[in-house]
Amino acid sequence: MKSLVLVLAVAIMAEAIKVPIMRGKSVREKMREQGIELPYVDPGLKFQPPEIIAASGAAAMNIYYDTYYYGSISIGTPPQTFPVLYDTGSANLWVDSVYCNSQSCNVHSKFNPQQSSTFRNSGSTTQIVYGAGGVDLMLGYDTVNVGGISVQNQVVGLSTSAQLSPTPFAGVVGLAYPSDAAGGQPTLMDTMMQQGLLQYDIVAFYLAPPGQSGSEMCFGEVDNSRYQGQITWTPVTTGYWWQINIQGFAVNNQESGWCSQGCPSMVDTGTLQVTMPQQYFSYLMQNIGAQQNSGSYYVDCSQVNNLPTLTFTIGGTAFPLSPSAYIQNNNGYCMVGITPTYLNDQNGNPLWILGDVFLTQYYSVFDRANNRVGFAPAA
Repeated sequence: MKSLVLVLAVAIMAEAIKVPIMRGKSVREKMREQGIELPYVDPGLKFQPPEIIAASGAAAMNIYYDTYYYGSISIGTPPQTFPVLYDTGSANLWVDSVYCNSQSCNVHSKFNPQQSSTFRNSGSTTQIVYGAGGVDLMLGYDTVNVGGISVQNQVVGLSTSAQLSPTPFAGVVGLAYPSDAAGGQPTLMDTMMQQGLLQYDIVAFYLAPPGQSGSEMCFGEVDNSRYQGQITWTPVTTGYWWQINIQGFAVNNQESGWCSQGCPSMVDTGTLQVTMPQQYFSYLMQNIGAQQNSGSYYVDCSQVNNLPTLTFTIGGTAFPLSPSAYIQNNNGYCMVGITPTYLNDQNGNPLWILGDVFLTQYYSVFDRANNRVGFAPAA
């Protein structure tokens, strides 16, 4: 009888955890409104070893200049709530704390561990490197509340100093593999899995297109109302990030041949654009007639409907991006939502990134139990 009661208790605990995600203005967008164009930063830096990131000379935290989507998280008892980036491209959970007086920390509310009865200091510290700087963290354990579900004894990094640019969010919840975590921290998803809080060891994203509300992240199961048709699954090819293989890339149904041997691609909710290798990017910009201005590429808004559809083949299924999906109209200026990278993956192959420009069109499911990623047309 006791074992039956235990099984029932676990079944009751395991449920879908839904978290609303907000689309806010990015740092770059806010600065652009003030007439300031921030420098271009290679999105591929995010997936490089610290020594390569440091050698790049990129300003700290610039890799998050273009991030739009973030949600809330509560830490401690009683709970203290913060806006955070839910990021499949990193693995650490950290928030700004009262121990940090850097400019980027001071623009947010800060976590105060002395006001939490459940906080325990681990006695350990670590650093996360972003560009030429980073954030120093004191590690501790506390209760984390996500979507109304409490996760006990989660490792949380508290910022003590930071060389970061101010962002709309006060921390990051990394959802990549724990092998990518600085300091060997268990990820939030790992702790959820260990505590039996999830029916299935997955997290799924519905990212509403610009101008629309209703974006949502769901731990534990997929939301069938958020996609159409069937989910196409493709295996993860690395044990650090959600890296998959693109089997083909076509421009107006003409196969480019660029991915005939497979193209490694990160699937990253923390990157706004679709990112492609520089050698292919230059050709594509010429093909669509885009002109560079201050590091970004623009097209004539009157010609958007005449631009080609771009099609990715993943898991044997075609995933098209129409011009309206990859061209962003900002007050009459039509910017191409595709950027170049000069960097490679860990095996030296040219790197691609499927960021929010792709993920707003396709519901995405990240399956830790089976080490695979799934896509289906967003509803």
